[in-house]
Amino acid sequence: MDLLPPCNAACPAGENIQRWLAHAREGEHERAWRALVADNPLPAIHGRVCYHPCERDCNRARLDSALSIHAVERFLGDLALEHGWRVTPPPVRSGRRALVIGAGPSGLSAAHHLAALGHDVEVRDAGARPGGMMRYGIPAYRLPRDVLDGELERIRALGVTLTPDHRVVDLEAERREGRFDAVFVAVGAQLSRHVDIPAADAGRIVDAVPFLRSVASGERPRVGRRVAVYGGGNTAMDAARTARRLGAEDAVVVYRRTRERMPAHEEEAADAEHEGVRMSWLRTITAFEGGELQVEVMELDESGLPRPTGRLETIAADTVILALGQDADTGFLRSVPGVKLERDGSVRVSGSLMTGAPGVFAGGDMVPDERTVTVGVGHGKRAAREIDAWLRGPALVRPPKHRQAPYEMLRPWYFGDAARRAQPELGPDERVGGFVEVVGGLAEPQAVYEAGRCLSCGNCCECDGCLGACPEGAVLKLGPGRRYRFDYDRCTGCAACFDQCPVHAIEMIAEAAPDPPEAFVSPQGAAR
Repeated sequence: MDLLPPCNAACPAGENIQRWLAHAREGEHERAWRALVADNPLPAIHGRVCYHPCERDCNRARLDSALSIHAVERFLGDLALEHGWRVTPPPVRSGRRALVIGAGPSGLSAAHHLAALGHDVEVRDAGARPGGMMRYGIPAYRLPRDVLDGELERIRALGVTLTPDHRVVDLEAERREGRFDAVFVAVGAQLSRHVDIPAADAGRIVDAVPFLRSVASGERPRVGRRVAVYGGGNTAMDAARTARRLGAEDAVVVYRRTRERMPAHEEEAADAEHEGVRMSWLRTITAFEGGELQVEVMELDESGLPRPTGRLETIAADTVILALGQDADTGFLRSVPGVKLERDGSVRVSGSLMTGAPGVFAGGDMVPDERTVTVGVGHGKRAAREIDAWLRGPALVRPPKHRQAPYEMLRPWYFGDAARRAQPELGPDERVGGFVEVVGGLAEPQAVYEAGRCLSCGNCCECDGCLGACPEGAVLKLGPGRRYRFDYDRCTGCAACFDQCPVHAIEMIAEAAPDPPEAFVSPQGAAR
């Protein structure tokens, strides 16, 4: 059988994680990387900035600790940059042209996959350099710029044209003049939301996105000794950590909800605290004057929502950074016939990510979904395949997903304990002293070991257990990578093979019953 591993099911980029881990475990690193970039063209980036929901659902966590999937992904991505591995362009071009608007993760992913499918692709972006919020929003201590540039260069080498400093205002005209057959719109969420704060010196109140952008561009704005960041998302944590690196001796995050309700990922808040950032939960800012921030204490009502109490406190601050969320700039789409926008400005799309305008697709931060690099990359891949189907016809038909392989299906006695390998990290003082990368990567022996911790949930790992357990010689080994065949003339249905299979790649089915749709043996590896 082939079942769906929970890591594969949880990956927003749609990676076949179990497959590339298996190649990495065997030391076939380039083969592992190629299996990885078939779904995600930015593995070195993802190994650093993805919040790895795959690890949250990893069955290994029930045994000892989750597999460090992101660390192995980073190892493969860095190895590809070191050795200059490239994706081979298709030998035959389709003759179709696609325009991608936005050079963030979603747009770049779509461009990569469209080019790999044989289409001519141009990416137009308003920024001076491609990368979107990966370049101008994620600080260098999390994502070094040489890593970003290396993976972008590989997309360019696939034949994608990257056009910077080009803000699209009239989409219909751009499509007509460029003779583009399809468009994928993926502009990022870079418009800061605002709140009115009475302040004697409004110049000391700055928006987080422009602040992070200026630092990413090489500027070093003066923030003073004391900085308050208003907001509870990942951008707020990055702003506070960046302020510490710019010399702020005291940085505090002010948020109106509790830690449990903050939009930031827990590891982001933990890293900020590790670097000396203080958290002030259940507080709202009411005024800012004379180096003092006035905040009102909130309390939770019966439904768990914050409500004001009227009690006020003061926090010393030289600068206030607003990190209250961002919106995508979708106004230029209002004039496109058929495109519908939601009340919050997001774009209404169909299940294929196509808007109401034929041939115009949208994804990433522009459509309702979680706003992360990995989600954006997944949208880009999905849009590329839908665009390819729309250009060539017929419509894309997705096969049904296999059922998942939960921990209860496995035989954990087979695996034993194997401790997770930790990535090296800088200490607090080293971190705030500059913008050098905080978390290091795994060496090859560690990465191979970590890949070997994979339980191969739901898919044959060729352990030969069934071969040795069968008393009738009904299990036939077909050779490396080809798995096994059952001789049903010899099989008595004793279930010895089923009882010992550690990964539940064998199922017992009543002889008179028809095979269920998922009960088949495939040499293709992990199910999708």
